[in-house]
Amino acid sequence: MSSGATGTTGVTAGVTAAGFRRAFPMLERTVHLASCSLGARSDAVDASLERMQEAIGARGAPWDRFEGEVHEARENIAALIGASPDQIAILPNASVGAYQVVSTLSLETPRTEIVTTVEEFPSIAHVWLAQRPRGARVRFTGDREGGRVTTADYTAVLGPGTALVSVPMSTYQYAERPPVAEIVGAGREAGALTFVDAYQAVGVMPVDVTEIGCDYLVAGTMKYLAGLPGLAFLYARAGLTTDREPRLTGWFGRVEPMAFDPLRLDFPAAARRFETGTPAVPAVYAANAAFGLFDGVDWADVRRHVGALVDLAARTLTAQGERVRRARTPEVQGAHLALYDVDPRSLSGWLATRGIAVSPRGPVVRLSFHYYNSAADVEALCQAVRAFRALTGPALPVPVPLPKVRPPE
Repeated sequence: MSSGATGTTGVTAGVTAAGFRRAFPMLERTVHLASCSLGARSDAVDASLERMQEAIGARGAPWDRFEGEVHEARENIAALIGASPDQIAILPNASVGAYQVVSTLSLETPRTEIVTTVEEFPSIAHVWLAQRPRGARVRFTGDREGGRVTTADYTAVLGPGTALVSVPMSTYQYAERPPVAEIVGAGREAGALTFVDAYQAVGVMPVDVTEIGCDYLVAGTMKYLAGLPGLAFLYARAGLTTDREPRLTGWFGRVEPMAFDPLRLDFPAAARRFETGTPAVPAVYAANAAFGLFDGVDWADVRRHVGALVDLAARTLTAQGERVRRARTPEVQGAHLALYDVDPRSLSGWLATRGIAVSPRGPVVRLSFHYYNSAADVEALCQAVRAFRALTGPALPVPVPLPKVRPPE
């Protein structure tokens, strides 16, 4: 990945976890365990926004520079996931990416089914459900009580009626990593297209679209990639053919955007056909700066570091009498730990007053870990949770979540 946008605030090759942490001065005063929602603030991102403003001040409307940043972001994203730049579409969020994909499917007999999981992030699942007026039958696999996603869940329902198979690379609530490549392979064997949501994976574990074998993959830059909200991307496999062109479009989705021809609607063969209007330029600048921070980072070491922190937090909190949800094995554990509480928002709010940022979702408080986190962060968290229980009383038993009511198919 290019580090040209990071100036002197980037991290040099061969960086360690401690070196990576130094790029985020806010961590000197804040325990940031909310990267599953929004990454920590870095000097590099701050400097990138200043450069953008300076360009505007000096040139008024420096669109050529903005276009250069978009081009750089496309190349950085492609390098991150093992793709080529022409397989990457720049989009505002993952929901638009999901819609762009499903809008290209006719969803007519015989292939009318979208197969997903109850652990799908709601924003993606809602896009699938919104296709029911078009004739789509959305089939949710698994059960909410277990919180796990297995290949068998999918193969039990895949068949000649399956149009699209959707699976998260790491689940948003309980941070379990499904066997994505196996599920993608099963979908392909059934003759369906495959869609992977990697938002909770990019930035903390290796992601390689060739190894996964998917047709589409969506993610964004504001979480573990340490960027800002407003920038997501869609990978589309080269040579992919669909029933029709995307339903949502704009001038950036043209063969030649600068032709400014309102009478001609054409779509390039590259993934840019999924793009719409002008991207969020500040988020693009921020993404490129943040990508530079990962130069020289060993993804395997990131994975080991994060896994060790998850394990330390799980063992310490459990010893304190807390109830946590972790995956069956370290290999399938994502980058955050789910801490059960009867009132996750209250606990999260109290921790925030102590300078500890976490992210509540449903019945749990998500404690997410990144390469910039340390054992000292875990210690501070556990001490704060003990202090909270001293004020409110021991942790009460939390009911096991009931299976989610499945929508009509």
